[in-house]
Amino acid sequence: MFEVHQSDSEKSEKKGFTAPEKLYRIGEIVRCTPYSRQTIHNYTIMGLIKEALWTDGGHRLYDASVFEKLSQIAELRKTKTLGQIRDLLSNSSN
Repeated sequence: MFEVHQSDSEKSEKKGFTAPEKLYRIGEIVRCTPYSRQTIHNYTIMGLIKEALWTDGGHRLYDASVFEKLSQIAELRKTKTLGQIRDLLSNSSN
């Protein structure tokens, strides 16, 4: 029997293209939020936010969901401690 082979262009026409997800370094997050580099680092260590990936050089990279999470943390900080927020966020993700 004959095998049918598709060219790369035929494969891409059927599937389409998807852009890679944007990842943000801490400096980019700092520029777009009221938080300092140290606060972002502390929130990561505490488990309030989570990095998506690490660069080969050991830098944390965050996806876009970090902005929503930081906004949520800012709102909760008005009435809760960081420990309470950590508990709330960990319970809501389970």
